[in-house]
Amino acid sequence: MASRRTRRNQCQRPAGLLGRFVLWNMNSRHSKVTDWGLSHVSIDKHSTILDVGCGGGRTINKLAAIASQGKVYGVDFSKESVAFASRINRPWIDAGRVEIREASVSQLPFSENAFDLVVAIETHFWWPDLPSDMREVLRVLKLGGALIIIAEVYKGANTVTAKLAEKYALLSGMKLLTANEHRELFTNAGYSDVQIIEESRKGWICGIGRKPSMLKGSSFDAQGRAQAQRQSDV
Repeated sequence: MASRRTRRNQCQRPAGLLGRFVLWNMNSRHSKVTDWGLSHVSIDKHSTILDVGCGGGRTINKLAAIASQGKVYGVDFSKESVAFASRINRPWIDAGRVEIREASVSQLPFSENAFDLVVAIETHFWWPDLPSDMREVLRVLKLGGALIIIAEVYKGANTVTAKLAEKYALLSGMKLLTANEHRELFTNAGYSDVQIIEESRKGWICGIGRKPSMLKGSSFDAQGRAQAQRQSDV
């Protein structure tokens, strides 16, 4: 039981030598699905971007190359991930183009309306409180900015990998959603122009939603305003 729990924790929160191997493997395994997902959004060279759950840091590297005159931030609640991603992106960090912080999606250390784009690659099914965390991401997006969620598995996909993941989710607490549940996740959190894109042959899924250009009031609620005051600006 202990070893099974360790394997689960390494996927959710890499640590130690095994965690570094998991991060290296993530960088390799997730590259193609990341490219596929990012092909569905337009990224301006001046964009300010956040990678939530940045893991091994390869996505940050890709984004920094695309947003060639912008800046890319990464957050992860694993110390090992932050260290690994920082090593991978050291030239970008030294150039002031990338910044990586240890933080949770549940309390992002950024002000409201900070980012043109937020990406989450193979990570949202580990978020502590998915509906609330979706609203927290919405808080830091600029008006009209987009969140894109990309994953190589989802509930109901007709692939061997997806079926294995569904069994794994029962043991691990991994939150696998159907395509329709992904759509509801975005809409219930307040996103507009929601798109759910499936690559059925591979079992990949991509969800995109935007922060509405017109919002009631200047903040989401009193709690959000208080939280924003506690957090540092980008």
